[in-house]
Amino acid sequence: MMDHAITLLLLTLAAGTPLVFAALGELVTEKSGVLNLGVEGMMLVGAVVAFIVATTSQSPWLGVAAGMAGGAALSLVFAIVTLSLHANQVASGLALSLFGIGLSAFIGLDYVSVIIEPIRPLTVHGLPDIPVVGVLLFGHNPLVYLSLALFAAIQWFLSRTRAGLVLRAVGESPQSAHAIGISVVRIRYLAVLFGGACAGLGGAYLSLVYSPSWAEGMTSGRGWIALALVVFANWKPWRVLAGAYLFGGVTLAQFQAQGMGVELPSQYLAMLPYIATIVVLAIISRNAAVIKQNAPASLGRPFHPEG
Repeated sequence: MMDHAITLLLLTLAAGTPLVFAALGELVTEKSGVLNLGVEGMMLVGAVVAFIVATTSQSPWLGVAAGMAGGAALSLVFAIVTLSLHANQVASGLALSLFGIGLSAFIGLDYVSVIIEPIRPLTVHGLPDIPVVGVLLFGHNPLVYLSLALFAAIQWFLSRTRAGLVLRAVGESPQSAHAIGISVVRIRYLAVLFGGACAGLGGAYLSLVYSPSWAEGMTSGRGWIALALVVFANWKPWRVLAGAYLFGGVTLAQFQAQGMGVELPSQYLAMLPYIATIVVLAIISRNAAVIKQNAPASLGRPFHPEG
C-alpha cells in the first residue's frame, strides 16, 4: 500500500509539472496586466520545436532551449499585436492559440511516428535507496526540479524584489507607473516573453520527458487548464503549484479508474480534468469579491502612453 501511494505521488508530480511551467509563466504575464489566452498554442509550438531540434541534434537539452525559444517567439507576436498595435488581448490570445495549434500540426507532420530517448531522471548512487524519503526526494527528472526552482524564484521575485514590485505596480496601475518614469510597455513585453518561454518549456517537457514523442494536439487542453489555474490560485504562486499537482492527480485518476476496472467509457474518464476545471471555476466565481481583490486591476486593459 505504501509503495502504491509513493508511486502515485511520483506520477502526480510528473503529470503536474507541465502545468506548473505554463501556469507560473501566465501568472507573471498577468501580474503585468496582460491577459494572454494563447498558452495552449505556445505549449504546442514549444513541444514540436523541442522535439524536432532534439531529434535532429541528438541533444535533448538543446531541444529544451529551442522549445522555450519557440514559445517565446510566438508570444512576441502576441506582444507586438497587443502592446504595440493595441489590438484586443482576448481576441489576439485566442487567435494565437489557434495559430499555434495549426502551426505545430503542420511543422510536426514528418515527426509523428518518431520516438526519441527521453531526458533521464537524475540518479545519485545510494540516495534513492533511502526508505520512503529517498524515493520522494531523489531520482526525479531534472525538469521536475527545475519547475520547483522556478516556483521558488517567482515567489521570491514577486514578494521580495524591487523588480517584482515594479511588475505588480504596472499590473495595478500602468498610468501611475508611467507617470513616475517606469516603461510600462517594456515591462509588459518582458513579462509576455517570459510567459511564452515558460509555456514552451512546459510543451518541451511533454514531448521530451512525459511522452517522448510528438503527436498533434498532445497538450490535450493543458494550456487552457493552466489559464484556469491562475484564477484558481488567486494569482498566488504557491497556490498555482498546489493546483497544478491537484489537476495532475485528477489527470491520473482516469488511468487509475481504468486499472481498477471501472466500467465507464474512456471518453468519460478523459473528461475528468476538464470537469474538475469547470467545477473549480464555478465555485471560485461565486465569490467575485475575492477575485477582484487579488486580480491585477488593469488585467486585459490596453495601455496608451500618450493617454
